[in-house]
Amino acid sequence: MKATGIVRRIDELGRVVIPKEIRRTLKIRESEPLEIFTDRNGEIILKKYSPIGEISTSVHQLAEAAAKTCGKLFCICDQDQVIAASGPESKKYQGKQLSKEMEKRLFDRDFIPENSVYYPVTEEDTHTEQILVPVTRDGDPIGAVCFLGMRRTDPIGDPEKKVAEMVARYLTLTMDN
Repeated sequence: MKATGIVRRIDELGRVVIPKEIRRTLKIRESEPLEIFTDRNGEIILKKYSPIGEISTSVHQLAEAAAKTCGKLFCICDQDQVIAASGPESKKYQGKQLSKEMEKRLFDRDFIPENSVYYPVTEEDTHTEQILVPVTRDGDPIGAVCFLGMRRTDPIGDPEKKVAEMVARYLTLTMDN
C-alpha cells in the first residue's frame, strides 16, 4: 500500500471525501460504486466495484464458448479492463486496461462507430475490425463484449454479431437480477 500524505476528516454523516487527484488517477467517476473492505489491522480499503468481475468464472466460460463457437478472439470488458479473453492472441488482452478510446466509447455509449472506425480495446491492440455490444445494468453501460478480427484475413460477420448480442443479453439479464 502506498501513502499519499493526504488526510481527510469524517463529517457528521460519516462521509469522507476522496480527493479529486486520486479519483482522476484511479478513474473513479461521480456516482460510481465502490466496494468497501476491512482487514485485521483496522484498515479500510476502497475498491472500484465491477459487477462483471463478480461473476468472473461464468464470464471466462462464456468468453471461451463464444471464441470456440466462432473461432475468433472474444473479449468481455468492464469499464476499465478486459475481464475475460479467449481465442487467438487472448493472452495479449486478458486483464489489460482498456485504451482511452475504448473507455470514452463506453462512457459516451458510442456502440455504432462512424465509417467503420476501429477503436482499439487495449493500448497494444493491433486488430482492425470488431463487433462491440454493450452490457448494461439498469440501462447504464457497465461493460461490453466484442469479437476482434482483421479486415482482410479474419473478417467479422453476422454469426459473430449474433453470438456477441446473445452473450451481452445474457450478461445484462444476469446483472439486472
